[in-house]
Amino acid sequence: MEKVRRFAGADQGLAVVSFGRPDGSVHSSVVNAGVMAHPVSGEDAVALVVRGGTVKLRHWRRNGRATIVFRSGWFWVGVEGTTTIIGPDDPFDGFDPAGVPGLLRDVFTAAGGVHDDWAEYDRVMAAERRATVFIHPTRITGVGAP
Repeated sequence: MEKVRRFAGADQGLAVVSFGRPDGSVHSSVVNAGVMAHPVSGEDAVALVVRGGTVKLRHWRRNGRATIVFRSGWFWVGVEGTTTIIGPDDPFDGFDPAGVPGLLRDVFTAAGGVHDDWAEYDRVMAAERRATVFIHPTRITGVGAP
């Protein structure tokens, strides 16, 4: 996961995340993501924050698989894997729901984010029912380095 961590930092955490729709087509979108330890298992995973009520979140609740690709110039690394969700509408065994605001901050900073007013950040995240999504790698592919 160290190579994934380097790629995530190479372009400010920008990545394209994709998943298969039930009709076989693919949904993709640009997100900010980073690598961090899952708060329950401790295993490194790709982590991102997702607004509640999105297509991505509904899909991951049903299917639980994603692919994310980070790039830097002509080089890239892709992570395929299963997903877990922790958020206000997605309790996770072994994680105290009171820790969701801190976890959202941790994921945000792992993805390269900084904030001048954490109280405001927490307020917006709660209002938008934001959740954390972890992509647990089952396959890592790519070309080149940073």
